[in-house]
Amino acid sequence: MTAERATRSRVVFVAAVACLLLLNLTVLFAAYPETTTNDSGCCGNRTLAKDFSAFYTAAWRLVHDPGQVYTAGFVNDGEYHVLPQPETYKYLPSFLLFAIPFTALPYQQALTAFDMVQFLLLPLIAFFLYALLREKGVAVAVVIAAIALLLPSPEPQWGISAAYYWQWGEGQSKVLETFLLLFSFYLGKTGRPACSGAVFALSAFDPRFTLLGLPLFIMYNRPRLKKSMAAGVCVFLATNVFLLDPPIGSGFITTLVNSGLSTPVYYYALIPLLTVVALTLANLDEIVRSWRKLL
Repeated sequence: MTAERATRSRVVFVAAVACLLLLNLTVLFAAYPETTTNDSGCCGNRTLAKDFSAFYTAAWRLVHDPGQVYTAGFVNDGEYHVLPQPETYKYLPSFLLFAIPFTALPYQQALTAFDMVQFLLLPLIAFFLYALLREKGVAVAVVIAAIALLLPSPEPQWGISAAYYWQWGEGQSKVLETFLLLFSFYLGKTGRPACSGAVFALSAFDPRFTLLGLPLFIMYNRPRLKKSMAAGVCVFLATNVFLLDPPIGSGFITTLVNSGLSTPVYYYALIPLLTVVALTLANLDEIVRSWRKLL
């Protein structure tokens, strides 16, 4: 690719990303009132608290009452009483390391801050995508950026992106998940396998998407796979050491069996899911070659 063509591609990509971010900002503003209400959410008929209530409550409990991290409903132990009751926490304990800082804020402010921090991750996601896809051409990069940064899926009541409307409205974590996966791939591609493995392990708080991204992780880290895998295992064990505490460990297993395994793929889960699938399809030949060499 000539320097002039590369410059043109960057300009086109930056312009496309700017449009996508502006559109997503309108979705964020439209979804803000949803964060302040209790309703049945996108896909039910019971009045529920927002998904963020599970993160906020579990993070508070990890610090003040660890044995209750996976307990369903309100616990009268000094925690903030989210009405009608906080949602059940279903992730691995490692995610709470991201959530704990937000407990310094009142609940509603914490939810808004969590959304805003994730929105600020979107330009970094765009940067990682361009770095990972520039050899594939600007058209491929723009298409996958549109999936990751907006995922257009118009619904009359939810605007131009149902996925992002509920990502922001529920205070969900799927932008953070997408950011960590792409950051790990970027670190692997740029020759930093230990850091790549560490960040990949941090993305495993919801293992579904980490497992889906494993072929890409192996492809980007194949020349130094042992180093990246070793770092990933160490970080995964260190950040989930809380599971060795019997109440936390047994609570996680009970939650996983009772509700975690049966959790459906909601709209917001499509953000990391389709981003990883699209990136996998764009790199399918390289993935096949890397696995052949590995085996």
